[in-house]
Amino acid sequence: MTETVRSAPVAKKIPHERTHHGHTFVDNYEWMRDKESPEVIAHLEAENEWTNSQTSQLEPLRESIFTEIRTRIKETDMSVPSRRGDYWYFSRTKAGLDYGISVRVPIADADDWTPPEVGEEPLPGEEVIFDSNAAAQGQEFFSLGTFSLTDGGRYLLFGVDNSGDERYSLRMRDLNTGEDLPDTVEGTFAGASIDPTGRWVFYTTVDEAWRPEKVWRHVVGTDSSDDVCIFHEPDERFFVGSGFSRSRKYMFIVTGSKTTTGFWSLESEDLEATPQEVWPRVDGVEYSVEHAIIAGEDRFLITHNQERADFDIVDVPVSDPAGTARETAADADDPSTVADPTAIGRPLLDDVDGLRIEDVDAFADFIVISYRRGGFARVGIIELDTREQPTSSGTSDPDDTASPYGRLQELPFSRETGTLGFAGNPEFTQTSIRLLFTSMSTPAVIYQHSVADGTDTVLKRQPVLGSVDLGRYSESLVWASAEDGTQIPISMVYRTDLVPFANTGTASATEAETQDAAPVDPVPLVLYGYGSYEASMDPYFSVSRLSLLDRGVVFAIAHVRGGGEMGRHWYDQGKTSAKKNTFTDFIAAGRHLVAEGWTSPERLAASGGSAGGLLMGAVTNMAPDLFAGVVADVPFVDALTSILMPELPLTVIEWEEWGDPLHDEHVYEYMRSYSPYENVAEVAHPKILAVTSLNDTRVLYVEPAKWVARLREVGADVLLKTEMVAGHGGASGRYDSWKETAFDFAWILDVLGRSDVDIEA
Repeated sequence: MTETVRSAPVAKKIPHERTHHGHTFVDNYEWMRDKESPEVIAHLEAENEWTNSQTSQLEPLRESIFTEIRTRIKETDMSVPSRRGDYWYFSRTKAGLDYGISVRVPIADADDWTPPEVGEEPLPGEEVIFDSNAAAQGQEFFSLGTFSLTDGGRYLLFGVDNSGDERYSLRMRDLNTGEDLPDTVEGTFAGASIDPTGRWVFYTTVDEAWRPEKVWRHVVGTDSSDDVCIFHEPDERFFVGSGFSRSRKYMFIVTGSKTTTGFWSLESEDLEATPQEVWPRVDGVEYSVEHAIIAGEDRFLITHNQERADFDIVDVPVSDPAGTARETAADADDPSTVADPTAIGRPLLDDVDGLRIEDVDAFADFIVISYRRGGFARVGIIELDTREQPTSSGTSDPDDTASPYGRLQELPFSRETGTLGFAGNPEFTQTSIRLLFTSMSTPAVIYQHSVADGTDTVLKRQPVLGSVDLGRYSESLVWASAEDGTQIPISMVYRTDLVPFANTGTASATEAETQDAAPVDPVPLVLYGYGSYEASMDPYFSVSRLSLLDRGVVFAIAHVRGGGEMGRHWYDQGKTSAKKNTFTDFIAAGRHLVAEGWTSPERLAASGGSAGGLLMGAVTNMAPDLFAGVVADVPFVDALTSILMPELPLTVIEWEEWGDPLHDEHVYEYMRSYSPYENVAEVAHPKILAVTSLNDTRVLYVEPAKWVARLREVGADVLLKTEMVAGHGGASGRYDSWKETAFDFAWILDVLGRSDVDIEA
C-alpha cells in the first residue's frame, strides 16, 4: 500500500547565472544536473513518492488497463521467418517472459523462398541461437544493440546494454557449439557487424559527448587491445556508422550530420584496404549508397538531394562513382576539378514529381523504392533487365546503353490513410519482397509480394485477442488551418458506437472522411505530436490504445511541420528559425478539433515524447487554456541550456536542427523565446505528467526535473515520474513497458473524466 505523502517536494533554490550575448539567465535548479549527488537522487525519489501518492487511487484502473493489454496481445507468439543464407530465422515470445527468443531452422534448398508455417511447437530442426531472457537474468535492464550473423550462420555477434545508457558490451557466439568466444569489446555504440566470413568484426566507439566517432576493426579470436581504428571523424557535427550491403559485397562507412552525408566503401574481399570515398562530402548535400548489379556491372545507387530537395536517384559505376577519372581526362590542365557525379550517373526514375524519395533497396532482379506521396508512405518496384547490353561498338559500357530499368510500379493498398513499408528483406537473390501494412484501425498485416507475377500472400496478421470487434473502430483524416494558412493533416481513430455522429449515429471511416463529420457532442480526445528531425508519425495500429478507445476517447496524431509527412519542405518549415511552426501547428490542430465539435478544452489532452516533449512544454506555455492535461515523456524542455553546452551528448550535431545559440545571438534569442523551462509563466496550467529515466543519454533527466520544479513554483499541478534504471526508451521488458503505458493511460483517463468508465465489450 502506498504511504501517504502530505505535500509535493519543494526543490531548494541555488542561483546559477548563465550569461550569453549580453543576457543573463538565473537558473535556480541547475544543481540537479549532478547525477552522482545523493541529494539529487533523494529529490527524484521524493518526486516518485509524491507521484505514487497522488495517483494511488488509480491503481485499480492501471491494473485493469494492464490486464486489457496483456489479454489482447498474444503472449506466446512468433515472428514470420526471414531467410538469411542457409537458414530461416525468427523469434518466439512466451507468456511470462519479457524478451524474445531467437531461433532458426535450415532451408530446404537454394530455391526455398517460402517461409515455413510456425506454430507454438518447435519445428523440425529448430534451434535456439539466443535467448534474451537468459541473457537478461538478474539484470534490471536489458537491451540488444547488435545482432549480426555470418553468411554461413556459424557466428553470432551481439551487443548488450544493462543500464540504459546505450553503451554496449560486444560478445561473439559460435552457434555450432553454443559457446561464447573469449572475444569481448566494452563500451561500443549500437550497430556493430561481423563480416560475411566471420573473420572480422567492425564496431563504433563514442567520444566524451556520446558521439559515435571511430570505426574499429577487430580480428576474431584476438584481444580487443589489438583492434585497429580504420576511420575517425573529428568533426563534432557528424555521427559515424558502418555496415554491409545486402549483396554483402561491400562494407560502407557513413558519416552523417543533420544536413550533410559522406560515404566510404570497402570491398568485402579486401577489408584491410583503405576505405574509399564514394562522393566528395559537400555541406548541405545528403546521400545514401546501395550496391546493385545492373546489366552485369557493379553499380552504386545513390539517393541524393544535390539538385532536388525531395531527393533523386542515380546509378554510377563502382569503379569511379564520382566521375573523377572522366572529369580529369576532360580537363587535363586542371586535375583538381570537382566532378558533378549526377552528370555521369543514370537517373533511376523518369518522373519524380510529387514524390519524397526516402530509400532504395537493390536485389538481383529488381529495385524497390520507398517514398512518400500525398503525405503517406508508399512502395514501388522497378524490374531490371539483367542482360548485358553491348553498345554499337560491341563493348559493354552501361553508361552508353539504353536504360535497363522498367517503369516504377507502385504497390496499391485499399486504405488511403494506411502505412505501407518494408518488413525485413535481407537476401540479395530473393524473388519476392516482404511488406507490412497498417492503419489506425487495421492491425499490422505482413505479406509477401511476388515481383514476377504481382501476387500477394498474407504471412501474418497482428493478432488481437479477447472480445475485440475490430469492425467498431474507424478512422478519419481531417485538416486544420495553421496560422499562415498551411493545411495540417490530423489522423484520428475512435470507436464508432461510442462516438456517435450527427448524420447517422455512427460513421464509417469513409463517411467521416467524406463528410468531415464531427460527433454529436464533444468527446474526450488525446492529441499526439512530435514534429522534429523529419520523422513521420505515420498512422499505425496499437493494441494498448484500445483501452482508451473503448472508454470513448478519440486518439489523434497531428502531423505538424518539423516532421517529414509532406516532404522535405514540411521538415524545413519546422526547424531552426522556423521551429515555432511546430508549436503553432499543434495548437491550430487542437483548436480546429474544438471548433469543429470533436472535443472541448476540458476534454482535450496532449501527449508527446523526447523532441515531442519539447512540443508539449512549448504548447503548455503558449496555449495553457487549450488542454486539460499534458503528458511529456522524456521531454526536451530545457532546450536552450542543453544546446548551449557542447560538452553534452548530441549537442553539436543538434545545432543543424535547432540552430547554434552559443555563437549566434539571433538563434539564442529565438530559442529563448520558446524554450519551455525559461518561459513558464504564472498562469493557470493544465495538469502535467512528466516521465523521464535516470540513465537517458539523449534527453537528460535533469531537464524534466528542473521544469517540474519551476512549474510547481508557479502553482501548477505537475507530477514527475523517474525510472531509476532505464534509458531513453523507458523500461526494457515488455511487461514493465505495458505497466508504464497503463500508468500514463490511467492518468490521462482521470484528467479526461473517464477513469470510472467500465469498458463496453
